[in-house]
Formats: sequence, C-alpha cells, structure tokens
Amino acid sequence: MRKTLTGMTLAAALAATLLTGGCSFADAICGSDDYPVKAVGTTTGQDCVPKGQEPPAGYVRYPKGKVPEHVGDKWDEYWSEVVVDEKGNVVPG
Repeated sequence: MRKTLTGMTLAAALAATLLTGGCSFADAICGSDDYPVKAVGTTTGQDCVPKGQEPPAGYVRYPKGKVPEHVGDKWDEYWSEVVVDEKGNVVPG
C-alpha cells in the first residue's frame, strides 16, 4: 500500500507540474550565478554576465524592476523591441 501511495503522489505532482507549465529553469534568461545585460544599439543583443562583474563594452544593465528573467516574459518581449544607448536609455530604433 505504501508504494502505491508514493507512486500516486509522484504521479499527481508530475501532472500538476505539467499542467502548470512545467519547470521554469529550462527557459531562464541566465543561470543563477549570472545576470542578463542588453546590447547597445540593437534590438537583438543580449548576454549573461557573472554576478559581481560589470557588463562588457557594448552592453548595459537592465533597469531595476525591468530585468527579463525568463524567455518570453514581459520584459524579455519589451527589450527585444527597443534599442538602448550606452547609458541604457531607450532610443528610436
């Protein structure tokens, strides 16, 4: 009986995970030790930088509260349509 309950519990947990969109780790913009940065002068450029390091030349940090976390989230979509200057200001693209 114990094996049956454990199996049923695991099956229910798996079903709930699948029904709610699954695990979000697979579509994270960056790994847990990195943060995303936006390329200057383009709508398509993005990279990940180790936490504690400054962005490389040609990249800027996203503004606080507007950082994309997952592929296709609100901020990922927004930043894929705008161009920023070297100070992170949105400019006509």
